[in-house]
Amino acid sequence: MIKTTIETKDFFENAKKDLLISEERKDLLFKIADKIIEELEDRDKINLNFICTHNSRRSQLAQVWSFFAAEYFNLDNIYSFSGGTETTAFHRNTVKCLQKTDFDFNVDDFSHQNPQYLISFKGSKKTIKGFSKTFDNEINQYPYIALTTCDHADENCPFIPDAIERFHLPYIDPKVADNTENQNAKYLKTSKHIAGEIFTIFEEVKNQINNQ
Repeated sequence: MIKTTIETKDFFENAKKDLLISEERKDLLFKIADKIIEELEDRDKINLNFICTHNSRRSQLAQVWSFFAAEYFNLDNIYSFSGGTETTAFHRNTVKCLQKTDFDFNVDDFSHQNPQYLISFKGSKKTIKGFSKTFDNEINQYPYIALTTCDHADENCPFIPDAIERFHLPYIDPKVADNTENQNAKYLKTSKHIAGEIFTIFEEVKNQINNQ
């Protein structure tokens, strides 16, 4: 049988190994890690809220990889959420992309417009609920660190009332490749880049905890 999926752990580790980013970008990732550590010193847990305009692609990828990273690095007191400035749907191409890296999507609440999924991975201790929603949806626990993953969301959310801190962490939208022969490759490339940066953040958090 030809294997059509990539093990989540292998994809995650390779994403970090192959990550190429500028020193400025690396500094930003370390600043996010520093803020997480700072908040963990005062709280039992910390919430991350990844925010993009439609909450359909980049913010969902970031939330799911953060969910995986928390278990990978045994950081069970970091919780990940996502939201948008408007509600659309967890885009089917994003779902397919994550399924290619062995994430499991079970429909929890069916809707043609905006289905809700319970997302897990092999060996995961828990699930997260994935669907498109606004960043202030009641499912998104607060207070949280806000991370805007697209320029439009950053520009159109000048004030996020429940945010402890706010960082702008933009990614190129893979939707530019929708309905083209490069669609699958583009989504996987975006997912890999996001996974590599999430790995960097969580690895730094883990290292700082171990060194305390």
